Amino acid sequence: MTGLDLKEYLPFIIPLIIAELILLAVTLRHIFTHDTYKHGTRTLWVIVTIVGMEFIGPILYFLIGKDEA
Repeated sequence: MTGLDLKEYLPFIIPLIIAELILLAVTLRHIFTHDTYKHGTRTLWVIVTIVGMEFIGPILYFLIGKDEA
């Protein structure tokens, strides 16, 4: 085996990428449609969500940033 054969991993990588993008879209939609947050501001949560795009940012928002409406 020489190097990384990406084609072997595509069946695992593609669903993760799709789930990541869906979670990012849902999080950003929620941030832009709500005005109140438990902690921080809209700008802060947009930055955290985009910088931490690999599940961490959106999950942090829904755990500690989303205000119960």
